[in-house]
Amino acid sequence: MNLSDLALSVLSDGEAAGKAARSREAAKLWRDSGGAMEIGRASPPDRPARPARPLLLPPAEMPRRRGQSDEARATLLHAVQHIELNAIDLAWDMVARFTDHELPREFYDDWVRVGEEEATHFTLLSQRLADLGFSYGDFPAHDGLWEAALATRHDLAARLAVVPMVLEARGLDVTPAMITRFGRMGDEKSVNVLKTILSDEIGHVAIGSRWFHYFCTKNDLSPRENWQRLVRKHFQGLLKPPFNDDAREVAGLPNDYYLPLSGAPAAKSTKKRKF
Repeated sequence: MNLSDLALSVLSDGEAAGKAARSREAAKLWRDSGGAMEIGRASPPDRPARPARPLLLPPAEMPRRRGQSDEARATLLHAVQHIELNAIDLAWDMVARFTDHELPREFYDDWVRVGEEEATHFTLLSQRLADLGFSYGDFPAHDGLWEAALATRHDLAARLAVVPMVLEARGLDVTPAMITRFGRMGDEKSVNVLKTILSDEIGHVAIGSRWFHYFCTKNDLSPRENWQRLVRKHFQGLLKPPFNDDAREVAGLPNDYYLPLSGAPAAKSTKKRKF
């Protein structure tokens, strides 16, 4: 078995908890091979296998998540959990889809690690939802992340620009407010899960940024100008402030990249925000 086979095994698992478990198992097999496993070649599906639930709605039709009840908290955590399930598939799709770009082995090491960590996030959220009396699929979700994956499936640079450096970077902006919200509710268990996710996601955005810069350097392109061009082409609308500038900077995404695409003055960023 090669790495591409492992990636396809994750993408083809249609049961959510099974996909998370398979992601961790695949990462362990790759790591335990000590560099002996080949990367291989694959033709990943345009859409990975998924469970029948949750119901997928357009983003504009998603219900508002308000209140402090167990159900209200579960609804908010479920939204994050759905993102994490998508992120498992996105990481392994990155592994399987771009095997013909003469990329260093470290590229695949990084995305295997991302797939493993996203699976851990999904499982942590599953446990927290169970504490509240709910499970994955109990609430509707939207398909925005995978729509972005479809739009960039033939372009490695566009995939790196849009998925980790726009969509996952958005998590760096909104998660601190979620942590504060759950903290005000006295829900320390959820706070701890979200802090773990935020810390790891800074690393995931950094991985996307690192390999985007690698691609640009290899092809003699300006990273900032190329990133802005690809985001304008593949991402609909303006980037939304406020931005967690500190976390983005740590992740290798300085504000002169994204502020010109936001329509927001620098004063609306959150330079002093803690994470």
